[in-house]
Amino acid sequence: MNDSAGRRRARRLAIGTAVVLALAGMNGPWLYRFGTEKYHQYKIDRPEYKAANGKWDIVEFPEEYRQHTIHAALLRTGKVLLIAGSGNDQENFDAKKFDTRIWDPVKGTIKKVPTPNDLFCTGHTQLADGNLLIAGGTKRYEKLKGDVTKAGGLMVVHNENPDKPITLPAGTKFTGKDNGKTFVSKDPVLVPRAKKVFDQETGAFLRNDPGLGRIYVEAKQSGTQYETGTQDNYRIQGLTGADARNTYGIAQKLALDKKDFQGIRDAFEFDPVAEKYIKVDPMNEARWYPTLTTLSDGKVLSVSGLDDIGQLVPGKNEIFDPKTKKWTYTEKIRQFPTYPALFLMENGKIFYSGSNAGYGPDDVGRDPGIWDVDTNKFTKLPGMSDADLMETSGTVLLPPAQDEKYLVIGGGGVGESKVASKKTRLIDLRAANPTFKDGPSLEKGTRYPQSSVLPDDTVLVSGGSEDYRGRSDSNIHQARIYHPDSNSFTQVADPLVGRNYHSGSILLPDGRVMFFGSDSLYADKANTKPGKFEQRIEIYTPPYLYRDSRPSLSGGPQTIARGASGTFTSGQASTIKKVRLIRPSATTHVTDIDQRSVALDFTTSGDKITVTVPKSRNLVQSGWYMLFVDDDQGTPSEAQWVHVP
Repeated sequence: MNDSAGRRRARRLAIGTAVVLALAGMNGPWLYRFGTEKYHQYKIDRPEYKAANGKWDIVEFPEEYRQHTIHAALLRTGKVLLIAGSGNDQENFDAKKFDTRIWDPVKGTIKKVPTPNDLFCTGHTQLADGNLLIAGGTKRYEKLKGDVTKAGGLMVVHNENPDKPITLPAGTKFTGKDNGKTFVSKDPVLVPRAKKVFDQETGAFLRNDPGLGRIYVEAKQSGTQYETGTQDNYRIQGLTGADARNTYGIAQKLALDKKDFQGIRDAFEFDPVAEKYIKVDPMNEARWYPTLTTLSDGKVLSVSGLDDIGQLVPGKNEIFDPKTKKWTYTEKIRQFPTYPALFLMENGKIFYSGSNAGYGPDDVGRDPGIWDVDTNKFTKLPGMSDADLMETSGTVLLPPAQDEKYLVIGGGGVGESKVASKKTRLIDLRAANPTFKDGPSLEKGTRYPQSSVLPDDTVLVSGGSEDYRGRSDSNIHQARIYHPDSNSFTQVADPLVGRNYHSGSILLPDGRVMFFGSDSLYADKANTKPGKFEQRIEIYTPPYLYRDSRPSLSGGPQTIARGASGTFTSGQASTIKKVRLIRPSATTHVTDIDQRSVALDFTTSGDKITVTVPKSRNLVQSGWYMLFVDDDQGTPSEAQWVHVP
């Protein structure tokens, strides 16, 4: 630089400094904020920053298409199903205003879909034909203590007749033997017949074990005088003769306590081509907050949830057959908290990580382990750190799925606990003696972490909050990418939107990740300003999409059987290092057990890539998958949809 140029530069710097100082004297904090925000925006928009950290963008739908999205699933059409139901809004529920949207992330279009019932807090999973099975939802919103005007609760109806069941209609009256108070049932109940019990050695008859039915009852009138304090036997008005002798009710305290949400039995399939709900047979049990898990034979296991009287389903699990569209109970019972994280293993058994989303006793069904559904044997797994902080933790099957390694992320105490865990825990189910071991710590205790498997064998972990439902303005505006090969996190760009309860993330076919929802209790640290449901969608574009180019992938068959091969075309075939088959997500309440990334063997010749699908149906469940290829830089192609029958 010559002297003249140097003097001109010095003069510009001096003038600029004088202007900055003058403005700072007038309004220093404003200038600082303005400068900081402008610089931050400049920084995150730079190509080198995006190549290292990725980028976040907000999608806001037109006002008439916005909703409180609670559930989301990627459909085989590449569109995203967004389900709100009543959206955790009592006014919507009372008005029977139930919402569903279909969003096309490529075209940017959004469409309303008629919603047949309140699918708020339902369960869902991908079916083999590409439909989405949806089961359960909301029959009644919770009532907090103080809002309950009529004493009520659980009535267990006993039937001691071994020859026939009995049905009691809604409106049946139960009168206490000792307290003399009368309560009325809200729904009909079928009480099975008693079971005859015989001595296994002699064959002699021992007794009748009564059939049991559960029903919600409440007092006919409002007031504390109708509460009961202890257990009592209840005679059933309207029954005569043998029915009156054999059938009776037993209830504990019936009071003005808080009443939990109640579930529904309704079940539907969502057809992604017709873009509509199709009703199938209802479940045997009403369920609110259930988990649906695909089994070895393609049938679907439905577990847990709150029933139609607001009680945790007492371990009565059931299976849906996609061929008959009907549900049958499992032979044995096993109880879990609501939304338990249950994954199909390669040996056909079920891995339970201990992650769950809430309701249930703190001493029932919370230990992680391996469950054989057929025999009901449950083998506990040791080593879990912060074992009492597993509620609202997330669990992800690490890529590739063949390794059967899982990462358990964060979590919090039971119920509305303020305590949250910084821990991540790893377990290798292929080890001789699987044991949880700590992975890299999170920076903050984290409830509701969102996690999505990426096609380059990493996992995006983002969001969550330090407190129950984001209380005390505790949302975590951070994102990390977990690397299974090095068991480490790298920090990437911070999300723009806080996400806690009722939020989730989904990998899209173009390699980006969509985030939805968030339902804070409060919006300030003092917990005085009510929270507002987050309706905006946010898209994260990972660093691998800011490289110079990405491999192409086209052609090839739409269907590949297990053990069979298919050939695709790519101009970069010679650079391909990985092929991954990724099952699309169906996620809610920190629970996404559908997503899994399966490594495929492959060969290349010229511009052709021939891939082979593994033979195991427990590893590759029947259904539609996204097929990605990764080049030698770890950059994925856009996905091709492939059906595995």
